[in-house]
Amino acid sequence: MQENNEKNQEILDMPADSGAEQAQHGHPLHKVLSFVRRSGRLDARLQRAWDNYAADYLLDVNAGEGSLDVREGFVLDGDYVRSIWGNANPLIVEIGSGQGENVVAAAQANPDVNFLALEVYDPGVAHTLLLAGKNGLGNLRVAQVNAPELFKVMADGVAAEVWTFFPDPWPKKKHHKRRIVQPELAGQVRRALADGGVWRIATDIEDYALHVHEVMDGLDGWENAGGVTVSLPVEHVGKGNADMAADMPHADFAESERFAGRVLTNFEKKGLAAGRVIHDFTYRKA
Repeated sequence: MQENNEKNQEILDMPADSGAEQAQHGHPLHKVLSFVRRSGRLDARLQRAWDNYAADYLLDVNAGEGSLDVREGFVLDGDYVRSIWGNANPLIVEIGSGQGENVVAAAQANPDVNFLALEVYDPGVAHTLLLAGKNGLGNLRVAQVNAPELFKVMADGVAAEVWTFFPDPWPKKKHHKRRIVQPELAGQVRRALADGGVWRIATDIEDYALHVHEVMDGLDGWENAGGVTVSLPVEHVGKGNADMAADMPHADFAESERFAGRVLTNFEKKGLAAGRVIHDFTYRKA
């Protein structure tokens, strides 16, 4: 989530090469990730939360200790959901749960829905475990994995909804390839969604809103279910020239009303206080 990025001052400045570029230069191939691995110790409170609640809430799906890949042979299907959650209730998956405020509140408000929080950063995982444990939630689980890797092993139609709220904006233009909303992930999300399922996205970054429209609006198998007209610049800006967006040509796009199921977190409040507009999207599996 963007919140994680703001809390970590040091981010990767050099964009990851594409596979073709690396192969050309004789380097090993690697994935373009939407996050940067950072090491950091948990404070005493979060370490206690991890120790106390990981066994109850943290799924054992990783390829190994310290790996964010999914172990070979694992499949997240209906049988797995029933074995972990103990029921066949609808499953909502949140990509980038941050500190867990939203997914925990949603789980509290919807006890007949199963929730899976995906987060890569240790403090975010630990804080989500803490909130889940303190509230005694039985319908929430956490996975510390690279979301696109998990979606590759999710069974067709296993999820009712997918949420991606305030993802890392990667503001520099050379880093836009790292943004989590990409056609490949959209294809995996669509496959994992049940018929009529939705992918809900929100951002407070105007350029990311344009990016979402460019990726999703013309993509086969998706319907933009938004009923609100929003004007956006039709050219991209980066971290150094974002102020130029106001003078660029604009066009109208369809977006959604604020999703009532998303709690107003402190992070979103800060964005609103800074004068940023919140962009909500609802893409339905057609």
